[in-house]
Amino acid sequence: MIKAHKDWKKVLTKSWSVRFMVLAAILSGLEVALPYLPLNIHPGIFGVLVLFTSAGAFAARLIAQKEFVDDK
Repeated sequence: MIKAHKDWKKVLTKSWSVRFMVLAAILSGLEVALPYLPLNIHPGIFGVLVLFTSAGAFAARLIAQKEFVDDK
């Protein structure tokens, strides 16, 4: 059964993986909005940035953070 973390508010505010996922979502939105914006940026740039931020989120999820070391 899926259960929320006992201190889910702390996870949302302190976790680097969540921060990377939010950044990836923002970059994905910018990639979609790019044709409508007066910017001269290659669309592939945002795709590559989303790839790296998603990879960062995955890595951050596996790495122990000192705010959560004592949690079990």
